Amino acid sequence: MTSEVEQPTAMSEALGYEQARDELIEVVRRLEAGGTTLEESLALWERGEELAKVCRNRLDGARARLDAALAEEESNPEETEREDTP
Repeated sequence: MTSEVEQPTAMSEALGYEQARDELIEVVRRLEAGGTTLEESLALWERGEELAKVCRNRLDGARARLDAALAEEESNPEETEREDTP
C-alpha cells in the first residue's frame, strides 16, 4: 500500500521536468524568504517534496531511456557502423 506522500499526485505527474523544477525553485525561494505561517510553510514543504519526486522520476526515466539506447547500440555495433558510413 502506497501513501500519497510516496507518490506524486496525477496533476504533478502531468508536469514536465522543467515545469516541476521551476515550481520547485519558487517553493524553495518562498520558504527561504520566510514570513509564512507554519501551516503555509508545511504546505510549501509538502509541495516541494512532491515536485522533487516528479523531477527525480523524470530524470530516472530519461536515464533509463539513455541506458536502453546505449545497450541497443552496443548489441548491434554492425548496424551502427553501417549507418555511419556514407
